[in-house]
Amino acid sequence: MSVPKSSHEIRQLFLDYFKERGHEVVPSSSLVPANDPTLLFTNAGMNQFKDVFLGLEKRPYTRATSAQKCMRVSGKHNDLENVGPSPRHHTFFEMLGNFSFGDYFKEEAIEYAWDFLTNVLQLDKNRLWVTIYLDDDEAFEYWTRHVPPERILRFGKEENFWQMGDTGPCGPCSEIHYYWGPIEEMTPEGVNRDDRYLELWNLVFMQYDRALDGTLTPLPKPSIDTGMGLERITSVVQGKTNNYETDLFMPIITRIQTLLGHSDAERDAHIVGYRAIADHIRATTFLIGDGVLPGNSGRNYVLRLIMRRAMRYGKQIGFEKPFMADLAETVIQEYGGHYTELAEKRDFILEVVAQEEDRFRQTLDNGLARLEALLADLEAQGTRVIPGEEAFRLYDTYGFPYDLTRQIAEERGFTIDREGFDRAMAEQRARARAHETFNVDELVERYRTVDLPATQFVGYDYQRLTNVETTILYLVKDGEAVQSAAEGDEVELVLSETPFYAEGGGQVADTGVIETDYGRVLVHDVRRARPNLWVHLGTVVAGAINVGDPAYASIDVDRRWDIMRNHTATHLLHRALRNVLGEHAEQRGSLVAPDYLRFDFVHLQPVTREELQRIEQEVLANIIADEVVDWHYLPLEEALNQGAIALFGEKYGETVRMVSIEDPHTRAWYSRELCGGTHVERTGQIGPFVITSESSISAGVRRIVALTGRKAAAFIRERLNAWDDLAAALNTPSEQLPQRVEKLQAQLREQEKTIADLRRKLAAAQVNELTARVVDVDGIPVLATEVDAPTIEYMRDLADRLREKLPSAVIVLGAIVNEKPMILTTISKDLVERENLHAGNLVKALGAYIGGGGGGRPTMAQAGGRFTEKLSEALANVPEEIRKHRG
Repeated sequence: MSVPKSSHEIRQLFLDYFKERGHEVVPSSSLVPANDPTLLFTNAGMNQFKDVFLGLEKRPYTRATSAQKCMRVSGKHNDLENVGPSPRHHTFFEMLGNFSFGDYFKEEAIEYAWDFLTNVLQLDKNRLWVTIYLDDDEAFEYWTRHVPPERILRFGKEENFWQMGDTGPCGPCSEIHYYWGPIEEMTPEGVNRDDRYLELWNLVFMQYDRALDGTLTPLPKPSIDTGMGLERITSVVQGKTNNYETDLFMPIITRIQTLLGHSDAERDAHIVGYRAIADHIRATTFLIGDGVLPGNSGRNYVLRLIMRRAMRYGKQIGFEKPFMADLAETVIQEYGGHYTELAEKRDFILEVVAQEEDRFRQTLDNGLARLEALLADLEAQGTRVIPGEEAFRLYDTYGFPYDLTRQIAEERGFTIDREGFDRAMAEQRARARAHETFNVDELVERYRTVDLPATQFVGYDYQRLTNVETTILYLVKDGEAVQSAAEGDEVELVLSETPFYAEGGGQVADTGVIETDYGRVLVHDVRRARPNLWVHLGTVVAGAINVGDPAYASIDVDRRWDIMRNHTATHLLHRALRNVLGEHAEQRGSLVAPDYLRFDFVHLQPVTREELQRIEQEVLANIIADEVVDWHYLPLEEALNQGAIALFGEKYGETVRMVSIEDPHTRAWYSRELCGGTHVERTGQIGPFVITSESSISAGVRRIVALTGRKAAAFIRERLNAWDDLAAALNTPSEQLPQRVEKLQAQLREQEKTIADLRRKLAAAQVNELTARVVDVDGIPVLATEVDAPTIEYMRDLADRLREKLPSAVIVLGAIVNEKPMILTTISKDLVERENLHAGNLVKALGAYIGGGGGGRPTMAQAGGRFTEKLSEALANVPEEIRKHRG
């Protein structure tokens, strides 16, 4: 058997090896964890199986294998600053893993790992070391079948015990290490301490359930979770001590060198920059491919951060022109064969990268201006130390690395408070770390181990929305299971059957009532505690209820129909958006409520009025066609093959519900999505549809709000009434309103122009009278007076005219503008330099008199306040304030 050489061969060989041994090959999940707000990014192969390990989900298989896309850039996995200098640290990486869900355990996991490494990849057995948990004698026994006992080392919890979080599945783990150096220098002391020992594979033996008090209870079905980094195993197979010299990175590095025209020596001289760029463009391409866009918070911020880090390195190693999109193209070419989403979204990925690179160049210019202003302010204050938080702000907001800020500062004779910078950086990392925990929802945790049958949801049947015969199976009050509850109690109920839809997929939960012979519960929310377990949250409003009571469940039917109209319209809107704007207009979130629908989608610029009209008309055409809304269950892979859209951030099981609507013209499917929500039977039941707004919610993500049915009809009637009222007020026929309004606007503009001309003439007339009020303050000409000014713009115009008459003077004008006191101050440049006066400092002091504040440039500044009666006092104190503030 020939030894695989390329990374693509290693990846495929790994998946094939475990497939042959009964493992289901599961595609990589997105880098954005599905339905998991506890994780910023998918950071391990087991993330997509988390609910399986927690016992919240069951799969049709008990063995799985995957090549998982991973990102580790925050919290305890923050490797960002090491990427580039280190030969092995990465942001994005691929994790090869095999998993057992209560099937095989330690013996088989160890056997598979050893066989794959030594027989398939043919690694030198004499260079492999193993670590196990301190008291894991069982793992030790299995390992001695393959490895001499002296090369099996025991470590404590820090190195060899894994847990998902404060509670839940956990257990000892076993790591396999590869030694790079001379055989004769191998020593046990080097493992985990010497860079020549490379951790290759971690085998986690999940055999306990950890309680909050730390108690470990053996799991009834122990499981296996393993992870081996493709980058590391590829470096070993290819004989490279540096991950960046493998075929996972060399095509990117070679492209960087070609674009720069560097020799090999020049490349090696800038190797840190080459590595950082190669790593970051790989992460960038995969993140955008999975729907993340550059922005200012959360995942979006992380993407922008690594992109800008790559761009800064690009500038340092010689790039004068944009280069990131060219390198993203290389990543797509190298990885698009296995990760097909990259090839499918090529054009969109390249467009996003190009736009962000252009935006960064503008930001870099703004950052330089900010740094120059900061240095000038510090110099004026008599200090030459840049505060650490300011240096961090330059890094965080403007993309300035610490070294760049230090370099510019040193050229100007400044230093930086490094401790303050590090403290601000640590605070940011602490905030990010909050996203990297496996916290479990309180309600979900409460029901995790409760033995209850799956809830039978009958709410898809329009005939079974009220008076559904059911039974109360479980009852919770104040967080504790109880047998009964009385009037006034807030409760959680589990029913055997229910018509209530549990919140999910953007659709809000149903509301309604649950009645027994003895009591009545008003239901205000319904949630999924497990994939097939509905929990009804409500208040006992009459009598008492008991576990085991027969009951009747009824939802608010009118409210449900409003929700269904909005949900089906959401599907039509999604398809129309893609048809009009392009397939990149993917959903990024939605809310399906009874009174409106909200839809967030990817688009890099505002949607034009003409595009919105086309989108709205397309949705209406499908409503008027009154097409059947069809749905049925089928395997996930089959649904995807039939063109169904799997929504961003949603998690799907092996069997899915596919909702389809035909195209009225082609009779092919117009809309086809994976969806568990409730829908109308025919599109004609949606009724009127109207888009009420379109806006931006973050970089590259837009939002549309729309109405259907009763709400849309009310909205249209309200607008028509307003139109009729306006026509009546203007005594104009409705059809002529646009022309009438346009004529009135033209008249208004002409009148505003006339008023402005009159004000300028009035200001000119005032100038001669005002210059007569100039007084001498210790040799400085000063004009401080109250004027009649309708706007601050008028005050500025008046001040400009006064400066022409008084080229060397301090001018302070006060006025009541919109019932608020305003002060405008100008100081001629010669007085700023000779007398060390500053308009901003002066107006700030004057602003205090009127209960406000202000500031501005040395030659012009303004202030506003609250106390109109204090304006005269402020102006009277101008001479005294000038004496205080002159040099």
